[in-house]
Amino acid sequence: MGLTNVFYRVKYYYMKKISLKNLVWKEGKYFVSQALNMDVSSFGKTRGEALENLIEALELYMENLPKFKIREVTRPSIVDSVVTYA
Repeated sequence: MGLTNVFYRVKYYYMKKISLKNLVWKEGKYFVSQALNMDVSSFGKTRGEALENLIEALELYMENLPKFKIREVTRPSIVDSVVTYA
């Protein structure tokens, strides 16, 4: 077993997993993905690519911050609203 493989196994052992709620929608010719629990979003040409890019963005976000906040989101729903503006 190589040193790189050992390092990966040790790193993976200490990694934590969290479950997040995400939204994906079509905006123009791209799909936008947003994590509701954190202020992180991404995009892609397909729904799957947008989600993959979001996961990568979340991993980089969490990797670079010593402490990050995860908002608890329970049963999100989409609600229409009308806004008046000048």
